Amino acid sequence: MAAVVAVAGLLAAMLAFQPAAAADNPYQRGPDPTTASVAASHGPFATSQTSVAPGNGFNGGTIYYPTDTSAGTWGAVAIVPGYTALFSNEEAWMGPWLSSFGFVVIGIETNSRNDFDAARGTQLLAALDYLTQRSPVKDRVDTSRLSVIGHSMGGGGVVYASEHRPSLKAAVALAPFSPSQDMSTDQVPTMVMAGQNDTVVTPSYLDGLYATMPAATQSDFVQIAGADHVWYTHPQTTEMRLLIPWLKIFVDDDTRYSQFLCPSLADPSGVSIYHSKCPYVPPGASTSGGTTDGGTTVGGTTDGGTTVGGTDSGGTTSGGTGDGCSATYTTVNSWSGGFQGEVKVTAGAQPVSGWTVRWTLGSGQGISQVWNGTATTSGSDVSVRNVSYNGSLQPSASTTFGFLGTGTPADVSLSCTSP
Repeated sequence: MAAVVAVAGLLAAMLAFQPAAAADNPYQRGPDPTTASVAASHGPFATSQTSVAPGNGFNGGTIYYPTDTSAGTWGAVAIVPGYTALFSNEEAWMGPWLSSFGFVVIGIETNSRNDFDAARGTQLLAALDYLTQRSPVKDRVDTSRLSVIGHSMGGGGVVYASEHRPSLKAAVALAPFSPSQDMSTDQVPTMVMAGQNDTVVTPSYLDGLYATMPAATQSDFVQIAGADHVWYTHPQTTEMRLLIPWLKIFVDDDTRYSQFLCPSLADPSGVSIYHSKCPYVPPGASTSGGTTDGGTTVGGTTDGGTTVGGTDSGGTTSGGTGDGCSATYTTVNSWSGGFQGEVKVTAGAQPVSGWTVRWTLGSGQGISQVWNGTATTSGSDVSVRNVSYNGSLQPSASTTFGFLGTGTPADVSLSCTSP
């Protein structure tokens, strides 16, 4: 009996000294972080990785994950590279680094190395859907704790993904180039990282882009001293000691990491500008402090150096119905000599197994790129059919495909048939 009492007393004492946050937050894992541990190239968790074949809405990639299954599921992050770049060449170093800190990471290759921001954002979301629904590690992922990272045109993909899926817990945009949208409807906690010496996505461009961020959105702007446009494509302690706390706070609700960002940077070395909205608190808690100046995004340059920036047209919408499905068109963005369109396909009262949308191009119009669909043109007649992962729709369910067009946008008359 004395031994039992002694053991019970020891257990009570151990529990009494556990931090309250650890008891309240099941996602708070690992030892208490320090300035040194956050900057380390490997976190407290052992990791493994597996390859992903092309398909499922993106061109394959690699999944990195913690091997420990005893603690439950993990938050996840999808990463996409910049214009003409490969994840395997430029961001693969981030996979094992992040997963060792307790995240499942999927790094993807894009369907085309020339994909623009909207296509890259769509593929980020497709990668998260694959990761949580069909991947070999789906049982390790918490579907409610997802985030995105992207560089350059991939950073513009982060903006697109955040604005089209506000349920994301966090986003990190590395030197984002975003010709299709600004950040004015972003509700996802977003860190924007810029390079002081970036001549491709320039500091002035990012100042304008970040100025469109709503004041109520928890966000953070960091400029790295001396960094150029490709600085992020090599292992960087400076980048990771800023990025990891952001993900830990908003994906893992782990407020132990707030000390590294608020009220100022715990380690400001290598940082030339830091604009915060401290305090940073996980979703569901109240936040205060920090405003941004209003502004509008302006044109910029892609990684290849071609100016493609434009202005938001506000979007016009037209629709059409057909056999089993309907389709509506919206002009998402336009610029001199081109535009971006989006078509929403919606099933009728019965399930849809395959769909095709048809319309006629206007004078001077053409189509240069399509995502989430397969296009066929004959003269001015266009038809876009579903791809493998978005052809089956339940009654009243919807999916979208997008395209880049040449010429001037105009209302179109659509028809939708199934199959």
